[in-house]
Amino acid sequence: MTAKLSVNLNAIAMLRNRRDLPWPSVTGMGRIALGAGASGLTVHPRPDQRHIRFADLGEIRALIDDEFPGAEFNIEGFPTERFLELVEKYEPEQVTLVPDDPTQATSDHGWDFETKADFLTPIVARLKSRAMRVSLFADPGPKGLKAAKATGADRIELYTGPYGGAHASPKAAAEELRKLGAAADAALALGFEINAGHDLTVENLPALVKRIPALGEVSIGHGLTADALRHGMADSVRRFLNALELTP
Repeated sequence: MTAKLSVNLNAIAMLRNRRDLPWPSVTGMGRIALGAGASGLTVHPRPDQRHIRFADLGEIRALIDDEFPGAEFNIEGFPTERFLELVEKYEPEQVTLVPDDPTQATSDHGWDFETKADFLTPIVARLKSRAMRVSLFADPGPKGLKAAKATGADRIELYTGPYGGAHASPKAAAEELRKLGAAADAALALGFEINAGHDLTVENLPALVKRIPALGEVSIGHGLTADALRHGMADSVRRFLNALELTP
């Protein structure tokens, strides 16, 4: 099974938001990504709308429904009531719950499931009652996964930031990959499906896929957008799809 690629549009939106202009077009780049073979689009609408704006959500939903009905929309974020209202309005196929503080530049840690399970359980039930798949952002380790499973969530998304951050040290990267693999093994044994995301690149994806062959989906934004500056969005999507099929 080849992991699916969901293209995170946050970096595209952040670039657009530097000027009061409609380019680069978030939906336009999403259209190119899906046309090149991506399986879905991911966004993380934060309260200050510093990249994805709430107004983008309906346009992305319409793009998928009208032009790419087989693709998936993944909305991620901290489950405030406002966030939950947004996902209930735009009905993504998947909701990824992350423990972000609104002031964070980007997601940088997973949930403490042992202390937050009671908080997450009714939220997971609320989303699943509307036929949305629920994924929980998780640190690369087996701690707390039983508590995570008790929430009723379908998947975990392994936080791969430390793995991506070890790009200059093969030894450190190997250790981070070991942690990710151990977490994936434990999660699979509990019945979870596995997603992964953060600082994944064409270079580090093959080893991750080899260690976690059951990986279901990767969500990639920053690395893919950086790659697209050199190769173009369509070719970058194809490069990442190819990396998902390689093993070192």
